[in-house]
Amino acid sequence: MKKDKDSHAINEQIRAREVRLVGDNVEEGIYPIAKAQRIANEQELDLIEIAPQATPPVCRIMDYQKFQYQQRKRLKEQKAKSTKVVVKEIRFGPQTDEHDYDFKLKHAIQFLKEGCKVKSYVFFKGRSILFKEQGEVLLLRFANDLEDYGKLEQMPVLEGKRMTIMLSPKKPKEAPKKSKPAPDDKKAEAKKPEE
Repeated sequence: MKKDKDSHAINEQIRAREVRLVGDNVEEGIYPIAKAQRIANEQELDLIEIAPQATPPVCRIMDYQKFQYQQRKRLKEQKAKSTKVVVKEIRFGPQTDEHDYDFKLKHAIQFLKEGCKVKSYVFFKGRSILFKEQGEVLLLRFANDLEDYGKLEQMPVLEGKRMTIMLSPKKPKEAPKKSKPAPDDKKAEAKKPEE
């Protein structure tokens, strides 16, 4: 029987002469494979090889179905914790007009609010590479206009015919806690209606 890369050797599939037993209801230590198998059979559980690369291999005595369930659950939790980074690109020309700039700025703000990274670049065609200072000024202005929503990861970098910056979204700040008025404030508030 061919093993999947995720599956573990169990019971008779374990080829080591001796194993290190760990787990509940077992005295941890190194046992010959036959004795480890006998202990598992007495408890009506499976002998599962959990660390085959160790010397000797580490085995746990437990129900294999329960073990598989725990493994799947752990993988699912890890997947949920890992976040996917989405990168949105915004392209400018070296002489982008004001209306176009504002339009792209609104899109960048929306992308950053959604939690996406924004890669913004100025593309130089032909002889427009002569305006690279203008492109740099444009990108720095763009980053400055977005400083409330994202932080600049890298300064403008010229790569071939592109000058690029990368912005990552700022973490949302925790909402400020409503502070209870001080006892003196309550007295002052109580006096106001009387006046």
